[in-house]
Amino acid sequence: MTLRIGIHPPGADPGSLGFVRDAERLGVDSVWVAEAWMYDCLTPLAYLASITESLRLGSGVVQLGSRSPSMLAMSALALQKMSGGRFILGIGTSGPQVMEGWHGIRFDKPVTRTRETIEIIRKAASGERLEYDGKLHQLPLPDSQGRAIRSPVGGVEIPIYNAALGPANLELTGELCDGWIGTAFMAETSDIYFDPMRHAAEAAGRSFDEIEITVAAGLEFTDDIEEAGRRHAAGYAFTIGAMGSSSTNFYNQSYTRQGFGDAVEEVQRLWQAGDREAAGAAVPIEIGLHTNLLGDDDDVTRRLRAYRNAGVDTLRVTVNGDGLCDKLDDLARLMDLVERVNAEAMT
Repeated sequence: MTLRIGIHPPGADPGSLGFVRDAERLGVDSVWVAEAWMYDCLTPLAYLASITESLRLGSGVVQLGSRSPSMLAMSALALQKMSGGRFILGIGTSGPQVMEGWHGIRFDKPVTRTRETIEIIRKAASGERLEYDGKLHQLPLPDSQGRAIRSPVGGVEIPIYNAALGPANLELTGELCDGWIGTAFMAETSDIYFDPMRHAAEAAGRSFDEIEITVAAGLEFTDDIEEAGRRHAAGYAFTIGAMGSSSTNFYNQSYTRQGFGDAVEEVQRLWQAGDREAAGAAVPIEIGLHTNLLGDDDDVTRRLRAYRNAGVDTLRVTVNGDGLCDKLDDLARLMDLVERVNAEAMT
């Protein structure tokens, strides 16, 4: 198995997006654009399609419910055409705070919504007449003047990757999706993610190997790995304390399944009590060390091997650093280490 590198752009300004073009020249395989409550992810990908030649272009991720499935299919068809077939549709349910607070969409039946969205997109992209009778979506609307329409630009394959954390959504990924967009991932506990996907894939008559495994990792070269590990761990206090409600936080549930239940409960308590400094200090350093590429060349190489040996196909890397030139230098350094690790796998 060879390990591929994808990147997250440093920003949405022209300089940051130009960084992606430079990364392509270094041999980076893909770029993944996030969507939170700042910029959408599809507009930057359209721009990147025009300034790159070989990079795969992934949405990382489109928030389900923010667009109708048919609108999402139309956007995917446009991006696939514009990019010459390089687009990957990465989708995710987000969470109740974003969907209900920012989009005004009820956060209900997330796994059902994901399944129905995938099925509708695939039907629309195939060129079939769009008829669908689901629990959340009915096309055409019953008792309406709508009619089943066929897209004149159908017959296109859209790779769909799912950002799943919970067991049911992981099973759906194994059953239906072309890839997995992983976060809160540690190679040491990979089975909590892989087992549900593997079992569902096999039950659907698929091989788990058909699913591209992509996981997020920050990159920071440093001589003080412990300081970096603690600092990166503290940065997860926001994710643990604020990303979701007190009763619904998929990241916390994921860390709990990886053995950090008591710790994340305390971090969340401290954060919600307003003591953010203490919350950051309470995040176990292992979370910082095992979800990132930190340290010197030897340290980073060991983590690359751990990801490769766990079965990761693509690392979606966020390059730390102050300036774009420094980031590009660190990315080039990483690509040399990846080449070395991949060469080991060939012998």
